[in-house]
Amino acid sequence: MEKIMIAGGKPLRGTVQISGAKNSAIALIPASILAESTVILDNLPELSDVAIYVELLTELGAKIEWSGDQMVIDPSHLKAIPMPNGNVKKLRASYYLMGAMLGRFGEAVIGLPGGCNFEPRPIDQHIKGFEALGAQVSNEFGALHIRAKELRGAKIYMDVVSVGATINIMLAASRAIGVTTIENAAKEPEIIDVATLLNAMGAKIKGAGTETIRIDGVSSMSGCRHSIIPDRIQAATYMIAAAATRGDVVVDNVIPKHLEAVTAKLQEMGVHVYEMDESIRVVGQPDYVSVDVKALVYPGFATDIQSPMSSLLTQANGTSVLSDYVYSSRFKHVPELLRMGAKIKLEGRSAIIEGSELSAAKVKATDLRAGAALVIAALTVKNGVTEITGVEYIDRGYDNLVSNLTKLGAEIWRESINECNVDK
Repeated sequence: MEKIMIAGGKPLRGTVQISGAKNSAIALIPASILAESTVILDNLPELSDVAIYVELLTELGAKIEWSGDQMVIDPSHLKAIPMPNGNVKKLRASYYLMGAMLGRFGEAVIGLPGGCNFEPRPIDQHIKGFEALGAQVSNEFGALHIRAKELRGAKIYMDVVSVGATINIMLAASRAIGVTTIENAAKEPEIIDVATLLNAMGAKIKGAGTETIRIDGVSSMSGCRHSIIPDRIQAATYMIAAAATRGDVVVDNVIPKHLEAVTAKLQEMGVHVYEMDESIRVVGQPDYVSVDVKALVYPGFATDIQSPMSSLLTQANGTSVLSDYVYSSRFKHVPELLRMGAKIKLEGRSAIIEGSELSAAKVKATDLRAGAALVIAALTVKNGVTEITGVEYIDRGYDNLVSNLTKLGAEIWRESINECNVDK
């Protein structure tokens, strides 16, 4: 086990390269098993979630070569092996195996997923979609058994906008007989990325990125090569860190349009933001004004950025209100920020944040984005060293975080934890 140590108070300066999108990668890897020949994924992030998926697909019989930012997946010898336990319980996005296995084999036995523990994420919309396509779904001893004699296209209306359910239904419907229409579909860039891969593999998908997606099922799919889009959440995190430290950072290898909601809020606070073709420059200022932020489904302000944004709002003059209309309980980082001297009150779906100077403390990441929030908060502390545990959560979504921040001038390092002294 490790912890991250940060001696803050130093403005971040320089250029940081953004890797491929974590939220795309964890869907694209299982999507590849719908093909019957080799799939090559480029611009792949080096994350613990990706490593778990390598183990999962290997258990199913896929041959995988992973070197740097490229992964070669040969799913030709894949078998429909039940996976009720083990690695599937370590990874929330393991639920994508349900749609992929159902599409490829007409059956899947997958344990209920794990991942970040900030709020239950029901998979009822996933199940609704599978059943509409003709599958029978049962929960047996904590694992979902999904079986279909044949999958047939259907019209599916999503009761709530869900990225995971939209992608999972796309995966299964790609190999169904006939036409499937998903209404009230999620619009995130990662959904377009998955649809682009599936189409390159031979699927017939139209409307990805809009509220209505049409899938004309095909009987077989083949391999292809695909480059993953840049990680907008990772990019936004570095943008916020640059602003919080009053730094000057160029965030490179991004799609600026994917970051418009973040850019708008930073500019509203008084941060100087300059957009270029594939990069964004963020120049921090001595003083920021308070703003109100609402986390919404795309193209709104992403819920994944809510936690890091709360750390930046502690650096603004006055009182800000940060509301999350996607995950109402995504505020487990707040007690840790309070340890650092933040002035935050929780009221329902909202955090009321007063500007304050933070102090060094021992804090713990309770989920992936909470970890990012604590890193940003620690970077603003002018005296002392902040100690962050729960690093395993941070490693799920940020590759090379410590080295990237070090290159930008931060004083940050990892230390091993003596497990005998870890709080039980």
